[in-house]
Amino acid sequence: MASSRAATWPNVERARMTDDSDLALVQRTRAGEVEAFSELVRRHERIVFNLAFRFMRDNALAEDMAQEAFLKAYRLLNGFRGDCSFSTWLYRVTSSVCLTELNRRKRRGEVELTPSHEDDASTGPEATNDMSELVRRCVTKLPERYATIVSLYYLQEVAYEDIAEAMRIPMGTLKTWMHRARLQLRKIVEKEMKAHGPEQHE
Repeated sequence: MASSRAATWPNVERARMTDDSDLALVQRTRAGEVEAFSELVRRHERIVFNLAFRFMRDNALAEDMAQEAFLKAYRLLNGFRGDCSFSTWLYRVTSSVCLTELNRRKRRGEVELTPSHEDDASTGPEATNDMSELVRRCVTKLPERYATIVSLYYLQEVAYEDIAEAMRIPMGTLKTWMHRARLQLRKIVEKEMKAHGPEQHE
């Protein structure tokens, strides 16, 4: 009888953790129960991956960012104060990881202006490629916060709500920044076009 109880104990323990709240699992993880954090991962892995994909627009990159987000969350778990839900906190951690990676890739010139770059040659004239490259270069000349929101919205197709949450700013502030970013970008593009000759207007 004792051996039977021992054999079923892992399943009983797993069922109990499934019933635990996120906060309880966080507290158990802090106490050294690694399996409690594994339950948090199982509980939130789909949401984290979906959010990472909305930033990265690539399955492999999204998987990498989701894994990095959970690793970072584990390292920062002692900083979780419980003043918001664990899912909201994890959302912010994931957003931060993705933003850091996107900014790193942008600095290395790995972020393209158009999401479907492969289609340019077949669907538009060579001038479209030239203009896309021009605007991409001009985006990098914006102040960092403006370059970030423009890149996220237009290049990564991240929704306003997600950008505001990721950057921890009110929606009104984001809309103001986006308006200013568009105005500045337009001026920079026009200046570049004039500097490189009238053929850029075609």
